[in-house]
Amino acid sequence: MSENERLDALSFTVSGRVARPCAEVYEAIADPEQLSRYFTTGGARGRLEPGTEVTWDFHDFPGAFPVRVVEAEPPRRIVIEWDGEAAADAAGTTRTTFELEPLDGDTRTLVTITEAAWEATPQGARSAFGNCAGWTGMLAALKAWVEHGVNLREGFYA
Repeated sequence: MSENERLDALSFTVSGRVARPCAEVYEAIADPEQLSRYFTTGGARGRLEPGTEVTWDFHDFPGAFPVRVVEAEPPRRIVIEWDGEAAADAAGTTRTTFELEPLDGDTRTLVTITEAAWEATPQGARSAFGNCAGWTGMLAALKAWVEHGVNLREGFYA
């Protein structure tokens, strides 16, 4: 980075492939009942639909988190916002985008998750790295759940 370039915000992207069609993978993310079985270990309340606010609860981070659904375009894209410590935007939120791309005649799905905008500070970096690890874990749990019906997070945090 040159002297004239300035890092204003941090973001990250993680991705993985799930051996199921886009529509099935999308449902596993959007449907609170399924999401609660493999990711939101304390439960998810509300379907991910545009303009709604749902809650996600995790055993490893107790307390229900409000999640605002900005976009939902089945079966390809979901965009959410939620509050984040050291978020770079004025509202104190980060934006997470789930993009689903069909592969191999829609027998597999490439799931890409991008979260932005963390402050370019030590606290922002800690928050971004923590969430990056969380979304990577979500992808692994999503794959195990959708492909094999296995909940990887059961007993992992509590």
